[in-house]
This record gives sequence, C-alpha cells and structure tokens, in this order.
Amino acid sequence: MEEIKEITPAEVKEKLERGEKLNIVDPDRLEEFDRNEEYIFVCRSGRRSENVCRYLQELGYRVRNMTGGMLEWEGETVPKR
Repeated sequence: MEEIKEITPAEVKEKLERGEKLNIVDPDRLEEFDRNEEYIFVCRSGRRSENVCRYLQELGYRVRNMTGGMLEWEGETVPKR
C-alpha cells in the first residue's frame, strides 16, 4: 500500500499566506473532485481524514492528510454560514 502524503497545519498556513490556491476538504461530495487537482483533507484530529485519504488515493485521487487536524491548526478559520 502506498504511503499517504501528509502536510502539517503550519505548512498549510504558510501556503495560504503565500496566496496559493488550495483545495482543503472536510469530505462530503466525491463526485465534485477533479483527479487532476490535489486535495488536502482535514478533520478534528486527523484520523478520519487519514482514512479518507487512503480510500481516495486507492481510487486515483491526489490527496494529502493534514496531520493533527483542526486541533493543531493555529491560523484563522471561517465560521460556518
């Protein structure tokens, strides 16, 4: 089984601060994903998103799991609407 790529909350924050376009996902709608894009998956602790990454990687998607999840996120968040 291929290893899951990971990214730390600090690395995600740095990418956002540089203005990079990121696809950060707390997954819900698989049919909307583009296999040519890379997606960063996030959950509260990083465990559920890791499992989703394993599944999607096996289906051929380019994915990364944000280690530590939102528990380790130190950047700003956008409130739910």
